[in-house]
Amino acid sequence: MSMPRVEFHFDFGSPNAYLSHRVIPGIEARTGVTFTYVPVLLGGIFKLTNNQPPMVQFKGIRNKQEYHRRETARFIGKHGIAFKMNPHFPVNTVQIMRGAVAADMDGQLAPYVEAVFHHMWEEPKKMDDVEVIRAALTQSGIDAARMLARIQDQDVKDKLLQNTEASVERGNFGSPTFFVGDEMFFGKDRLRDVEEEIIAQGRS
Repeated sequence: MSMPRVEFHFDFGSPNAYLSHRVIPGIEARTGVTFTYVPVLLGGIFKLTNNQPPMVQFKGIRNKQEYHRRETARFIGKHGIAFKMNPHFPVNTVQIMRGAVAADMDGQLAPYVEAVFHHMWEEPKKMDDVEVIRAALTQSGIDAARMLARIQDQDVKDKLLQNTEASVERGNFGSPTFFVGDEMFFGKDRLRDVEEEIIAQGRS
């Protein structure tokens, strides 16, 4: 059985990306695949696709936001996820997403992702403030001085832009987005479909 390449295109600023991150290990355990995490900049995706965040897109629509909150609460309850809405939302994620690119280049993406998602959505902080980022990374055992230096490197900045543009070219318009081979799925609510597609492609 040949398992497909499975990608998770994410931005730390998306609460649904965090919720997906917490569900992904179960899918990996059941299917035997390992998700490849691809850092993208959600603000850049919105600009390139003329999309808007839900809080803007659905503002003023009766019952829509209330349903969205209820649906999110159901998802959190179903999967037993620790989650706190970040009081600083929306957070400008340029620095921490560049950090994800740098961590990926340095072979340290997994611990970095775990740390930043924790400080965004479990013990939420203002993760667009350099000193807050420094303290949070240090608390999580990451070399904050090195990371804050790396995010200023041009190759890191360029790679985040390239990731974002390439993701949009493949059809992405937001986060979280998943690719199973060439098949794209958007949103945490499609994770069951992602799992089914992994199995289907593994059989073919």
